Amino acid sequence: MPTILLIEDEEKLARFIELELKHEGYDVMKEFDGRLGLTRAEENDVDLILLDIMLPSLNGLEVLRRLRKSKNTPVIMLTARDAVMDKVTGLDMGADDYMTKPFSIEELLARIRAALRKGAVKEEEHDSLLCCEDLEMDVKRHAVRRNRKSITLTGREFTLLQCFLENQTLVLSREQLLEKVWGYDYVGETNIVDVYIRYLRSKVDDGYSIKLLHTVRGVGYTLCRKDQQS
Repeated sequence: MPTILLIEDEEKLARFIELELKHEGYDVMKEFDGRLGLTRAEENDVDLILLDIMLPSLNGLEVLRRLRKSKNTPVIMLTARDAVMDKVTGLDMGADDYMTKPFSIEELLARIRAALRKGAVKEEEHDSLLCCEDLEMDVKRHAVRRNRKSITLTGREFTLLQCFLENQTLVLSREQLLEKVWGYDYVGETNIVDVYIRYLRSKVDDGYSIKLLHTVRGVGYTLCRKDQQS
């Protein structure tokens, strides 16, 4: 089950939320102090953080600001304030949602479920992205862009580029590329690789000062910046 970090200085409220979360099957970590809560968040992989704004040592907005430098963990702000600026500031600093006290535990649980679903979708999208410099491939959407401009590739070109992106800076021989892209049972000339490299270069590198696809003479091909080649 997901792990939730609760950073709340009102101990009775924190205990009540903790019991309800555990009843729903969540694992719960708890801190009553902003600075200690930030340390706990940075040192542990939690799935969601419930973060009060009014905290000792370090207020919730400062905790959120520092946390966002290193982690994208979903955060729901908890606040007794109903001021619009507090909500806007929290959301602008990277909070995923907010709850104004007093709130019903049912609504909080619903907001938690929604934030966890959103976080899971973001993680899946991140896992499907392959990048090298300004070249981006979204594997799930079968989309490629360079410098934010869409590039149209055939199925074979897409698979070849994916192979390079998944093995960045490694030099891949023609034989390795044939095996990975065309398959073990391919029967034909190995120069098919050179042909498709030319196709790919014309779409990925032509018109750009920084070239990404490089030939390593006598060995094969690699995808990287020129200064990354060993």
